[in-house]
Amino acid sequence: MVAVIKTSSSIRGILNYNENKVEIGKAECISAVNYPLELEKLSFTSKLNRFLKLAELNTNAKRNSVHISLNFDPSENHSKEKMAEIADTYMEKLGFGRQPYLVYQHHDAGHPHCHIVTNNIQRDGKRIDLHLLGIRKSEPARKEIEEMFGLVKAEGRKQKEQFSLNPIDVGRVEYGKAESKKAINSVLNKVIFDYKYSSLPELNAVLNLYNVHADRGSEESKVFKNNGLLYKILDQNSKPIGVPIKASEFYSRPTLKFLEGKFKSNEAEKQSCKKYVKNAIKLAFYSENIISPVKLSNILERESIHMMLRKTREGQLYGITYVDHKTKSVFNGSSLGKEFSAKGIQESCAMNILTLERKYKNSVSTSSENFQNLEVKDYIKENLADILLRGEKIYDYVSKQFKAKKKKRLYRGI
Repeated sequence: MVAVIKTSSSIRGILNYNENKVEIGKAECISAVNYPLELEKLSFTSKLNRFLKLAELNTNAKRNSVHISLNFDPSENHSKEKMAEIADTYMEKLGFGRQPYLVYQHHDAGHPHCHIVTNNIQRDGKRIDLHLLGIRKSEPARKEIEEMFGLVKAEGRKQKEQFSLNPIDVGRVEYGKAESKKAINSVLNKVIFDYKYSSLPELNAVLNLYNVHADRGSEESKVFKNNGLLYKILDQNSKPIGVPIKASEFYSRPTLKFLEGKFKSNEAEKQSCKKYVKNAIKLAFYSENIISPVKLSNILERESIHMMLRKTREGQLYGITYVDHKTKSVFNGSSLGKEFSAKGIQESCAMNILTLERKYKNSVSTSSENFQNLEVKDYIKENLADILLRGEKIYDYVSKQFKAKKKKRLYRGI
């Protein structure tokens, strides 16, 4: 037997992974231990809430979820009763015997195996130590269980090469290439529980990268009036395609009500990431001659920051959203400060263009040696006039230190 242990901060994501396997017929939940109800009476919500309530007892624990895979030799054909018994024995020896846990028998590999979902927060709020759990407790437990149940011994095997807990592969959804609900669900499991967003547009900024969109519908629609939410697949032109799916039809139930709770908690969590994103944008302006939002977007892409430019039908930029894939946080430009909003970025680009134009005019020679950036030269010729014509709107934001102090008017009594 080979045991693989992974820890996480998202019990919902782990549970979703296993429940999705059940839904498509590639797994079966064979045991629910330390739950108040029998397995047949447990819904997804009741399974999840048992873990979440314990997690609330210790909010300081960064990793409170445990995902274990017990893998057996291909020659072994265990019944689900025996597999559940092995799982119980293993969890007891691991120190998780009193914790709630779910056992799933999977049928999607060439060898028999089961997955165990649990958490490490106890009823008194104290956490079970996960440090070196594999070496300290799992390995001794594995050897004892192999002897107890007469299992094929895993000694000498290269564990990591033989077995692994692979994450769900998430890529851009392409309509027609996979079952729509399954494809959307994989994206939702990755984005909703991993990224920090505080509004529906911010969530969509990430979902749209995977060709998925969360839609409330028009204000006159039943969906909107009933606080419903639909998830749609987008085509190459970012237009909805196929039949939208209700949020309530997914196992994780990513409804508007659920998301509103995430908005509040994420707003606080992502504040620590704000400084990093702001510094990355400032550094881009300092290190290179940024003359357009598009060029800034290309530079930030190297730092794993996706810059979503929102434009009107006429092509005018009116909004920017930043998606930082390193800290997994999403920010509307204005929430970072005026200088990071669409208007602020355009102002900074305009200032750079004017600076480059002055350098260009003062240059003794206009050869490529003295003015190497032909892209800037062309951009100036085509866009400077438009920028200057919009001068009143562009330059109405001025730093405090450059603002003239207003003189106080004195009123004398008659």
